[in-house]
Amino acid sequence: LFSFYEKPIKDPPDTTPLAKDEIIQYIDDLKYPEKREKALNELSRNREQFADVAPNLWHSVGTIAALLQEIVSIYPLLSPPNLSATTTNNACNVLTLLQCLAAHSETRSLFLNAHIPLFLYPFLNTVSKGRSFEYLRLTSLGVIGSLVKVDDPAVISFLLQTEIIPLCLRIMERGSELSKTVATFILQKILLDDEGLNYICQTAERFYAVSTVLGNMLASQLKNPSERLLKHIIRCYLRLSDNPRANQALRENLPTYLNDNTLVNSLDESTKKCLNNLILNLHLAPTAPVGPASHYNFSGQPRLVVPIYYYLYKQQCLL
Repeated sequence: LFSFYEKPIKDPPDTTPLAKDEIIQYIDDLKYPEKREKALNELSRNREQFADVAPNLWHSVGTIAALLQEIVSIYPLLSPPNLSATTTNNACNVLTLLQCLAAHSETRSLFLNAHIPLFLYPFLNTVSKGRSFEYLRLTSLGVIGSLVKVDDPAVISFLLQTEIIPLCLRIMERGSELSKTVATFILQKILLDDEGLNYICQTAERFYAVSTVLGNMLASQLKNPSERLLKHIIRCYLRLSDNPRANQALRENLPTYLNDNTLVNSLDESTKKCLNNLILNLHLAPTAPVGPASHYNFSGQPRLVVPIYYYLYKQQCLL
């Protein structure tokens, strides 16, 4: 589990660790629908007590099929929204076990080769703001976050063949603060991979989609800044600046509040260094601090950046 992610549905107060043979029995119980709910609760709560829970889950006959059956059974309840607390809790417990598979070195590649992350995309594609849907999105993002946390080019190569980037961008714009943070972390990890950076900067449309969402997120941070969300946003900008064409586009249209100390008091020391490196990469001179009002138009809404760099970037792509 990565540090800023916590399971949204709290476990029951009884946290007595299970013995290894009990965990093995609960893994076997997943195959039986009448025993599955209790098994999911116990395994989810005790997943960290047994280091090999992921290999045992994967190599147990019928277990993965049972977990996927639980996931697929939720699809008809997504639209129109009809999720109960019990259904959501069971699904989140399944996703927590899938996160164990994604994080474990022995099962990660098997997990990818079976294309299991694709089963989570319907949850990421939901737009309802209800708590149940937010829990599903957040826990699904946790699975993808565990995949990208380990720097494995095979993971990024797989994800780039899917719709993960547009799904993350939508959550970055519309999700809760925690969902936005995890989605931005995933985008950051994709950008840190050379193939991921080249993919996003390959066309003007992709670069513009990413840079527009990052810019809108920065504008939303002016009133109620989040230190950890800003950290991932700025690191995304820093990595984009490593691409020559993206560097030139950002140099022309970097949001002014990244270069005028507007947000500096909301950053930790490591993020301040990243911001300084970004300014250096873009060869920009720091501008004088200005008040937050200058970033808004007369209606009080955030000023939209004129996307002239979109056309300049597209011209470069055609060269």
